Amino acid sequence: MAEKSFKYIILGGGVSAGYAAREFEKQGVKPGELAIISKEAVWFSRLSTLVLCISHITLNYISRWLLMNAPRSAKGAARLPGFHVCVGSGGEPQPPEWYTEKGITLILSTEIVKADLVSKTLTSAAGDTFIYEVLIIATGSTVLRLEDFGIEGANLKNIFYLREIEDADKLVQAIGNKKDGKALVVGGGYIGLELSSALIVNNFQVSMVYPEPWCMPRLFTADMAAFYEGYYTKKGVNIIKGTVAAGFVSNDNGEVKEVKLKDGRVEEADMVVVGVGAKPLINLFKGQVEEEKGGIKFYGDNAGDSVVFGDHDPASEKPKFGTYWLKDGKVVGAFLEGGTPEENTAISNVAKVQPSASSLESLASEGLEFASKI
Repeated sequence: MAEKSFKYIILGGGVSAGYAAREFEKQGVKPGELAIISKEAVWFSRLSTLVLCISHITLNYISRWLLMNAPRSAKGAARLPGFHVCVGSGGEPQPPEWYTEKGITLILSTEIVKADLVSKTLTSAAGDTFIYEVLIIATGSTVLRLEDFGIEGANLKNIFYLREIEDADKLVQAIGNKKDGKALVVGGGYIGLELSSALIVNNFQVSMVYPEPWCMPRLFTADMAAFYEGYYTKKGVNIIKGTVAAGFVSNDNGEVKEVKLKDGRVEEADMVVVGVGAKPLINLFKGQVEEEKGGIKFYGDNAGDSVVFGDHDPASEKPKFGTYWLKDGKVVGAFLEGGTPEENTAISNVAKVQPSASSLESLASEGLEFASKI
């Protein structure tokens, strides 16, 4: 089994890894010092087109992908659209060739099954060992599955989730196999809205069920949601609010045929698509890191004591506030929200230089003035 060593390893092949790699390159990382390890065979700039571009708050990316994806059994054409991530704040696209040019090692199709933070080693499913000096955990999240809630029949055939490209491949194939069928979408968030529209375009009878009083309640007001719900209803989507899927009934082939709702109703379905959220993917680090709210706790005790400065009153018209992290007499981290370009540069310099500071109290008192002196 092979053993490889790197000064820096980023574990995870998502957008965070891309932005981190870009920053490493800006800071002059040397060829061969940095590696990115991902279990995916496809580099994130394409994978993220499918599952991460929804953060741009545009309700058509995923459905567009499905409609453009081969095979032609589902309406569409191209395999993946030409969409670049890690360019939201400026900068050049980062296809795989970019990493090669910068001397950054991409290690794809490699699932890490063991992480030892004490010995600073990662072990792959193939038995290869990766040794690092600094590890950046960018493993992201995985879908919440209905099995996690103990729902009866949640493992039946033709119940789909959408997180990775292979999930989309299976879904596209099912759309072709179940032409003019009935589909039930569980969840009223991004995935639910996107997939409902894609299924309608592919001539399915679509029902969408979610427990909230309106779709996307974390982002939409009631009025905003009413506009989308009205539009979807006009297109033929049957929206069912205030209840959840409580169980699934199969046919003789083990395929889902009915969905039992908690309010007692039963909906026919040839396929079900589930989008009920995600959870942090931290199994590799259980017992080795401090956890908080289901994820890895960061900053705070991990990076030193912190102090907030500035105007962080949400009622302020233009709030400007920031944080310093102090450890062993040095400012090891800094953050600023609402600053000018000059102030942002000053804060960035603090994080890079890691200057000495006498106390949290002095940092709170000086605020941005401390950064301007560096």
